[in-house]
Amino acid sequence: MWLKPEEILLKNAFKLWVTEKDNEYFVLQRRRGYGEGGGGLTGLLVGTLDTVLDSTSKVAPFRILHHTPDSQVYWSIACGVTKEEIYQHWDWLQQNIMRTLSVFDSSEDITSFVQGKIRGLIAEEGKSSLVLEDDPEKFREALLRFEKWFELPPEEKLVTYYSCSYWKGKVPCQGWLYLSTNFLCFYSYLLGAEVKLVISWDEIWRLEKTSNVLLTESIHVLAHGEDHYFSMLLHLNETFVIMEQLANYSIKRLFDKEAFQREPALCDPLQITKRYSLEAHAKSEQFRTFFRLPKEENLLEVHESFLWVPFSHFNTLGKICLSENYLCFASQDGSQCHVIIPMREVVNVEKPDSSTRALTVCVRGKRALRFSEVRDYQRLSNTIRSRCGISAISLCCYMLYIFIFSKAVSTEALMTVFHPQDVENLDPKMLKEKMKEQSWNIHFSEYGRGTSMFFTRKTRDLIVRGVPEALRGELWMLFSGAVNDMATHPGYYTELVEQSLGTSTLATDEIERDLHRSLPEHPAFQSDTGISALRRVLTAYAYRNPKIGYCQAMNILTSVLLLYAKEEEAFWLLVAVCERMLPDYFNRRIIGALVDQAVFEDLIRENLPQLVEHMTDLSFFSSVSLSWFLTLFISVLPIESAVNVVDCFFYDGIKAILQLGLAVLDYNMEALISCHDDAEAVTILNKFFDSVTNKDSPLPPTVQQASVGNNDKTSHFNVDISELIREAYEKYGTIRSEEVESSRKKNKLYVIQTLEDTTKQNVIRVVSQEVRFSASQLDELYNLFKRQHFLSCYWTINSPALLHHDPSLAYLEQYQLGFQQFSILFFLLEPWAFCTTKSTLSLWVFRLIDENQDGLVNFKEFCCALDTLYSNSFTNKLKFLFKLHLPPEDGVIRKSPERGRGKVDLQAYLKQWQNEILKKEETIKDLPRINQTQFIQFSKTLYNIFHGDPEEESLYRAVAHVTSLLLRMEEVGRRLQEPSSPAETSKSAHVSGEESSAEDASTTPESSDTSSPHNSQDAASDLTEVEWSFSFEQVLASLLNEPAIVGFFERPVDIQTKLAQAKAAQLKPKTHK
Repeated sequence: MWLKPEEILLKNAFKLWVTEKDNEYFVLQRRRGYGEGGGGLTGLLVGTLDTVLDSTSKVAPFRILHHTPDSQVYWSIACGVTKEEIYQHWDWLQQNIMRTLSVFDSSEDITSFVQGKIRGLIAEEGKSSLVLEDDPEKFREALLRFEKWFELPPEEKLVTYYSCSYWKGKVPCQGWLYLSTNFLCFYSYLLGAEVKLVISWDEIWRLEKTSNVLLTESIHVLAHGEDHYFSMLLHLNETFVIMEQLANYSIKRLFDKEAFQREPALCDPLQITKRYSLEAHAKSEQFRTFFRLPKEENLLEVHESFLWVPFSHFNTLGKICLSENYLCFASQDGSQCHVIIPMREVVNVEKPDSSTRALTVCVRGKRALRFSEVRDYQRLSNTIRSRCGISAISLCCYMLYIFIFSKAVSTEALMTVFHPQDVENLDPKMLKEKMKEQSWNIHFSEYGRGTSMFFTRKTRDLIVRGVPEALRGELWMLFSGAVNDMATHPGYYTELVEQSLGTSTLATDEIERDLHRSLPEHPAFQSDTGISALRRVLTAYAYRNPKIGYCQAMNILTSVLLLYAKEEEAFWLLVAVCERMLPDYFNRRIIGALVDQAVFEDLIRENLPQLVEHMTDLSFFSSVSLSWFLTLFISVLPIESAVNVVDCFFYDGIKAILQLGLAVLDYNMEALISCHDDAEAVTILNKFFDSVTNKDSPLPPTVQQASVGNNDKTSHFNVDISELIREAYEKYGTIRSEEVESSRKKNKLYVIQTLEDTTKQNVIRVVSQEVRFSASQLDELYNLFKRQHFLSCYWTINSPALLHHDPSLAYLEQYQLGFQQFSILFFLLEPWAFCTTKSTLSLWVFRLIDENQDGLVNFKEFCCALDTLYSNSFTNKLKFLFKLHLPPEDGVIRKSPERGRGKVDLQAYLKQWQNEILKKEETIKDLPRINQTQFIQFSKTLYNIFHGDPEEESLYRAVAHVTSLLLRMEEVGRRLQEPSSPAETSKSAHVSGEESSAEDASTTPESSDTSSPHNSQDAASDLTEVEWSFSFEQVLASLLNEPAIVGFFERPVDIQTKLAQAKAAQLKPKTHK
């Protein structure tokens, strides 16, 4: 065990200890009297002394000491009862510490680092020993340190903490890593040097495990262009998994809300815990992915057991996984056998056998599965009994639905309608097709058929050889898990079709446009039958999932599904593909496809080094392979060959597409290496796809030509799709699904951050044309603006700000701030640091710059306001303040046209754009006059702005002088007004000659309407009193005569300092009250 470092002197110690191993910094010793030979008389005396004094608990037989070459002081850092235990500690020091110590210059730094590391390991061991029952006291202490050191808002929830080393340059800092819901934090304080790091999960570009010369293994974090390395973690894998889960949680919650809304387990950021939220969610997600189960299922219990496999006549070791509605088993002995048993299919659970701790589960179809050596067999048996009783209800509903509603939509696959099989046809292709069917029937008789079929290596072998046309729809439903979705949602599709009938949205418009582009040469889609079925499926899905709605490539995929599956089955297959098997593929940014292309690039680097050497920029393969992933090769291969690829996809998921992509590149390796540019490479691949055939396909030639865009009849070679798929499995079948999922998580961070960076660059390019900020200042402002948007989302279950972020909108509209968010950020960045009425001023500014009055401010509006206050002329700054005190045009906040299921009001958008284009630049003559109340408030605002300034007294006198001057001018105007009868003449006497009486008459009612109730009452009591007002030109002329005020507003603002202060203060709790 590791010991708290204690100093010892070795002057006489060598008489009691024997050195077993040593190096420059550590010594491993054995106590005399233990081990080989016993140590003679000295060893005997030592052993006797230890026994008599019962000091074995204090003096272990083995120990490790730390020292430095130029010091006589030794520090005890570890002890062990057995040789194996102490050697394990020694090996850890050799692998993790020795290389690191070489970077230190002084012995004191080395000793300080080692001591800090050992103390961290002790704390880590103490914490890890309590994994099953967290020590509340220790966690409370860690939470107090976390709150004290990082000063984050009190709502921020600490998830877990670890001792580790953080590499700052070439020198490691020993400290503590804190992982909270929204932040990764590190703190170290050694020898007076404090290191503090706070990174929000949504800022991370890369998160991966790495190793290099100095570090055997570490965690690499890339954020804001800076690399951060964390090493010497006692439980590195556990730490990395939790970091990965937290980063993925943040990405889903803040950037990828479509997927996040389907995961209620993680919706409340204040309830995220290491054990009960993250670990449970990760296990459930892995469980659902492996067994292709609906999103609603959660892993509840896991039991190790043996399952009797009838076709092999032996028991296979594996694990029983139980969820709300499914009993699943997966082998662990390499046989690749798994089975899924829906509770609705269970008819009985026989009385458990206590001698073998076995239980037998009977399912429909006169089949039984016997699980043995189950530790908690009795409780598992009772659980299954109770759950299958509940699920039987849904089965009855499903059977009733089949009987009543099945005629509401098409119940036949289009292939059976437009290409029925001729039973009497005995040509070679049909004979081979019959042989395939016979092979599958034999497989069904041995392994079962339907939802409780055994999945084994033989199943995959049959898939690779090709699925018979007659069984394709059934097997697609089974392998994808869509059969379970349909069985548990009886009548759902029919209801969707009825509800979506006649709706008009952007999605339905796009669907109508693409209907006749879906396999246009196939007979099924040259008729109203096929087109109508395609329309119903796509429209129903767009209605079910408006976040996705409809995206291009969905029509191609759905048309192929309709060929082999009934209409409702095709709908559920589409659900399985879009929501489970290809997550985030079919949205505006096709994030899922981009992520898988990044995974594909990684696999190319690993498996095709020759190609990488020739083409260092692999982005070409990303662009050319996009259609491969989006359409599962349907858009590039002939239809009769593409369906074989879809067979493999439904069985093995995206792994099958990746394997086939590698096989295609491998097949064309020589040609690709010899090509000179991208266009030539594209031509090579297109010719290759045109040459792919399916020699065993029984489809007629008209159907086989349907999906080929450019069939090259002069091709000198043909490639059979079955051979290509078989080669892909033989060469790249070792790629594991777990590795693909891990690579997906790693690359998803990078892909989303790249898209976010593109958005930022586009926004900055647009805004930079209208403001005086430099590019770097705009970059920092954008980061502050975006973080402020997210800060209101961090600690709220359903934050309204999350609704403001829509990646499908224009770049400028993707991030917007409501008033509360805006007021906090404006408080941090406003140039008048002394202003006391923050909330009132920010409300007026927000109202003024919200041009479309939708209650939201975008980045451009925000920057233009700041630019005016920071860098504009005195006149423009004063005009901005003047306009703050004018009443709004109307009291209604107008909302922008919203996207949704209803028809989008395009006319409203066009009118809004036209107004923006025709909007002319405002002059000071266009500004309306301000009345008494507004002018008094304007004066108060000036006083508040000047409050606390070093020249406050002179500024106050200047404002008082201007106010007095304007009021005297008003008094003169009133006196001149008394002998005159028309109101227009009296007003023209005290205003500038440049303004007409018509303008005054038009502004006076508006001003009087917005007066305070008190002023209105005064006016009502004395009708002879005339309401007075001032124009902006009068106010400007008066203030220009006061050098103190002009100097105050023309004083330059240190923008860089302001930005730095705002960045440091943005996370402080006081800014979020």
